[in-house]
Amino acid sequence: MEKYIFNECVYLGYGCREILPKEITERGFQKILLVSDHTIDSVGLLEKVRAVLSGLRYEEFLDIQPNPTIQNVHSGLKALESAQADCIVAVGGGSVIDTAKAIAIIAKNPEHYDVVSLNGAVNTQNKCLPLIALPTTAGTAAEVTINYVITDTENKKKMVCVDPHDIPIMSVVDAELMSTMPKGTTASTGLDALTHAIESLITKGATQFSDMFALESIRTIAKYLERAYVDGNDIEAREKMAFAQYVVGMGFSNVGLGIVHSMAHPLGGQFDVAHGVANAMLLPTVMKYNLNSVAKPKFRLIAEAFGASTDGLDDDEAGELAIKLVEELRAKLNIPKSLKEFGIQEQDLDKLSVDAYNDVCTGGNPRNTSVADIKELYKQIL
Repeated sequence: MEKYIFNECVYLGYGCREILPKEITERGFQKILLVSDHTIDSVGLLEKVRAVLSGLRYEEFLDIQPNPTIQNVHSGLKALESAQADCIVAVGGGSVIDTAKAIAIIAKNPEHYDVVSLNGAVNTQNKCLPLIALPTTAGTAAEVTINYVITDTENKKKMVCVDPHDIPIMSVVDAELMSTMPKGTTASTGLDALTHAIESLITKGATQFSDMFALESIRTIAKYLERAYVDGNDIEAREKMAFAQYVVGMGFSNVGLGIVHSMAHPLGGQFDVAHGVANAMLLPTVMKYNLNSVAKPKFRLIAEAFGASTDGLDDDEAGELAIKLVEELRAKLNIPKSLKEFGIQEQDLDKLSVDAYNDVCTGGNPRNTSVADIKELYKQIL
């Protein structure tokens, strides 16, 4: 028997945020906590949402940093209590939506106020406070997943929290809110989505149902990511990337990921490397490692989803072609190539490798791994 968990409602389309007042009113919410960050506010995106919420009662919480922390969550809980809100509307990338998830979970499960106790797969008792998510990046799919990531700064660790109770009741995937993404963010979040697609396709938990989401996402990203990167005002490309990252979120949230994510998480926790950048740096190297696994035949599907022909190629050759196509796309998007660019040295690899091995995503990797293997993979991109 297979079980899948999704939002109860999603709106997709340019400008679809206009539906918010109707949905909020019909659901009977009386007071909103609008959660975002100062960067989103400074580029004018938050004003677009304020405009549609103008007839409703709301207060704001904006003190969230990239790689959000336990302290950010606690500050948000204070803001929620002060506002006496019965609903959260989160506007932002993964950092904002993840923080909103943690706030919403603890609001209904106060025994987890420490946040640390939410690390890993946790069966909280109660569904989170109603949460509506509006993503401003096309990559994390936080608006549809049962996962969120919070940084424990004291222990320099990214906590990957997995809880079906945290999923937003509604996602509003409005590509207009993604139109001001800088090129670097477009590239890193788009490659984050590609990593989700590839890892969920080859993970041990993959199913025919999840493969459908993964392959459609790969096809769409291969066709539209470079276009969105070159021209941020390409509406079609923005809408297609918004769709691709949402669709793959429906898949990986239910079947898991692999060691690209396991290795990316401590890079963020210990060295504040942006999650999408970390994934993009690691993806081809880990794909080469995972080609020698039971997932090898699926690499052919990756190459074909990129639009390549695999006629006459054996599985190894098709796999190498898939990796080459990913490398070529990454090269066009000017992603950093080495860990040393972030101040990481060889002496840092032992702790990074242990933390990556112990990450919740490691168990889903198609090839059984070890601390030593992970350290060697880090060395390859040092």
